[in-house]
Amino acid sequence: MSDSHAAQDTRGGTGERAAILARVREALTVPTSIHVQRDRHLAYAEHANHAEESDAVGGLLPPVGASLQSRIDRFQERSESLRSNFLTAECTSTAAGVLGRIATDSGWKRVAVHNAPLLDQIAPHLPCDRLQIGENYDREALEQCDAGITVCDALIAQTGSVLLTATSAGGRALSVLPPHHVVIATAAQLLPDLPSAFALLASTYGKSWPSFATIITGPSRTGDIERILVLGAHGPKQLTVILINQNQEQ
Repeated sequence: MSDSHAAQDTRGGTGERAAILARVREALTVPTSIHVQRDRHLAYAEHANHAEESDAVGGLLPPVGASLQSRIDRFQERSESLRSNFLTAECTSTAAGVLGRIATDSGWKRVAVHNAPLLDQIAPHLPCDRLQIGENYDREALEQCDAGITVCDALIAQTGSVLLTATSAGGRALSVLPPHHVVIATAAQLLPDLPSAFALLASTYGKSWPSFATIITGPSRTGDIERILVLGAHGPKQLTVILINQNQEQ
């Protein structure tokens, strides 16, 4: 390599390093409020006074009304913006009919379900084959299923999210591997905000946390490639939530 080429390469390398360092410096200017918000959320599971914690995050995320209908409306609004499907049903029979229509319209051949009382009332009515997820199951068969159907720990109206764990959702893989994740929940599980969700986890599991806990906010997505939104990049491409509202007080 000639001296002129070597000098060119050195200058180019220096320019690239300078560009990378400039991006790092820019990234380090992230507002501290994001870190404060994260630290507060971690603290929610360690404190009992939920009312004071909710007040502490006022303004960081949009408030949710006290009524059930307010929570439903907010969850619906967030689902639309996240490209999730949110449907309601009056009872388990109606929910079975709703899910059956989705299965028929989507051309599902086989779905995966886990053991849960709510699913035991709904899954047998599906017009397709079922893979029952238990202690021992065929992972490759799960990957070939058209949908994974689970229950959850809770829904979060404030963010349109699903809160679930390995305990509530039949393990770690069922909600992740199939391309369509369907969540069945009841109105009693629709919580107003994130502090409520963290308080629920703390009260439910105490010191015996499951091996997997997650908050799912919309279908899996990424915008890493040229800032173009791509759904289904790291998990299910579709998320459907069916809320069973058994004529509870609004």
